[in-house]
Amino acid sequence: MSDNIEMLPREKVFRDPIHNYIHIQHKVILDLINTKEFQRLRRVKQLGTASFTFQGAEHSRFTHCMGVYEITRQICDNFQRNYPTKIPGDGLWDDNERLVALCAALLHDVGHGAYSHTFEHIFNTDHEMWTQNIITSPETEINHVLRQVADDFPERVAGVIAHTYPNPQVVQMISSQIDADRMDYLLRDAYFTGTKYGMFDLTRILRVMRPYQGGIAFDKDGMHAVEDYVLSRFQMYQQVYFHPVSRGMEVVLTKLLQRAKDLYEHNHMNDFEMPSLLIPFFENHVSIDDYLLLDDGVLNTYFILWQSYPDEILKDLAYRFLSRKPFKSSEYTNKTKHLLPQLAEMVENVGFDKNYYTATNTSYDLPYDVYNPNSNKSRTQIEIMQDDGSLIELSTISRLVNSLTGKILRDERFYFPKSMLIKQSDDLFNDDYAKFQEHIHNDQIV
Repeated sequence: MSDNIEMLPREKVFRDPIHNYIHIQHKVILDLINTKEFQRLRRVKQLGTASFTFQGAEHSRFTHCMGVYEITRQICDNFQRNYPTKIPGDGLWDDNERLVALCAALLHDVGHGAYSHTFEHIFNTDHEMWTQNIITSPETEINHVLRQVADDFPERVAGVIAHTYPNPQVVQMISSQIDADRMDYLLRDAYFTGTKYGMFDLTRILRVMRPYQGGIAFDKDGMHAVEDYVLSRFQMYQQVYFHPVSRGMEVVLTKLLQRAKDLYEHNHMNDFEMPSLLIPFFENHVSIDDYLLLDDGVLNTYFILWQSYPDEILKDLAYRFLSRKPFKSSEYTNKTKHLLPQLAEMVENVGFDKNYYTATNTSYDLPYDVYNPNSNKSRTQIEIMQDDGSLIELSTISRLVNSLTGKILRDERFYFPKSMLIKQSDDLFNDDYAKFQEHIHNDQIV
């Protein structure tokens, strides 16, 4: 059965600060944008709590998904113009794959929850699984739109997200170590945070991308543009995504949701306005409808209400989150890790419940990794194509990338209330504050 591919009578464009115009040519893409599930992404921030540190970072998952679609569209155009398939199985680009690639690019983040990754950690949700559920469930508007292309089209699009789709070129466009998703979020996040670390030459990278039998490679002439991208990604993680203050707000958010969950489980919310939209998550029984009702604004509304809640911990954590009172932090190492229980006890001694007012938070990233068939989650390595068509893995010819390859970057921090660092006068717990402060020097636990 051939796909029903309907084109718009006239191309539609969306203005975008990163790509200038986002070009929509297929009716199915416009119909997907107009579904309620996709429009919900306007109400989920792309960078979660990072806007408490970088005040410009108010952009949404919606704008990012549109950008990933646009980069994928440009890749398809380049492949069709310069590397169209001549005979089946020649490893070049089959433009019949365009629509599934575009739909997967647009929808790749549709399953993100409110406050994204923080929410996932508390309620053990997986945004990629939810994305696949939303695409394949007959209950959703997205599924209804996709089925108008072909009955099995939703499963094909979900297969790209799940990395099970048979064409590796399509999968690598959306998910690899250099894909449309990463390229858009680096440029977009750099723009909105006001930083320059994430900038790289997108036009040049798209120009040197080429399909081959096993996926996507890059012309050797473009190797330096690819190096620049890897370095940009490394710097964005260090300077923006791992920022200790953003993580301090993330810890407050985590503890706030944890306290609400604990109160609910002990029947301590019955006399107060129930957070009805969160109950399915507290009870670990979540339908697609339940999941899609949550966004950042819903959580913020509950936090506003919880500022009047009789429980002092919930009330205080809600106030801290809404009023930007992040926990402070200090780095610890394997040598100082044994001090953390002691420090947590000191925090408890001055009147804070250590279960909600102390935390460890570890950020780690692998800037670039080579393929390891024995790894549980091996990454698609970046291949550089030589003049004769042979492939060389990037880190073997780039000393810059080689210096970052396989090196896990870790930043391990202990979080606690800011008041622990303030010199107290005439306080009953002066000794505890003083002892705590003796262990903090130059942002390190000693």
